[in-house]
Amino acid sequence: MDRAKYVGLYLRDVQPDVCLRNLNALVSRHPHQVEAVTPVRDFDLARYSFVEGVDVVASLDSRPDLTEMTPMEFEHFVRQLFEARGLEGWTTERTGDDGVDAVVTNPDPMIGGLTIVQAKKYNGVIGVSHVRELVGAMDEKRAGRGILVTTSWFASGCWTKARENGRIELIDGGRLRYLVKEHLQKDVLVAPPSPRARMWQS
Repeated sequence: MDRAKYVGLYLRDVQPDVCLRNLNALVSRHPHQVEAVTPVRDFDLARYSFVEGVDVVASLDSRPDLTEMTPMEFEHFVRQLFEARGLEGWTTERTGDDGVDAVVTNPDPMIGGLTIVQAKKYNGVIGVSHVRELVGAMDEKRAGRGILVTTSWFASGCWTKARENGRIELIDGGRLRYLVKEHLQKDVLVAPPSPRARMWQS
């Protein structure tokens, strides 16, 4: 269309749908109605090195003792626990993981995100230094949240540190047993807390 003819047009008389069809545009049935698109969250996983997943849950006895697992088996077990909760998870390589044992993601565009996980198969108390290590890994990997999972229990300072940070979740042996029972339907054993730890938890 030449300029003279274009200037003489009254745009209020232009029918958008007819115009778009004439231009062979691919649009919804009405130009003012857009099609709903599922929101997608794209996570940067290039920061991590993963290993092939191992099915540890399938090899458990009817009443397994989690403290008898190897550290690597426990890391895979924790990943499977999060996967059983509907998340997507990966176990990282043992060397060069920068304090990250697993990565789990929730694609929900409103409340989802990327979380790094540290899995500590211990029989003794977990100190505040482990929480500080997790905070450092979160900053290094730019992770939104961090979870520290253990077969044992946490010193009282760990709970205080986690509350102050606001982005850290602590799962001790008792909580781990509950989650395994709820999501994996397994009755497991963990390290019993010391008498002093029982006083902290009461």
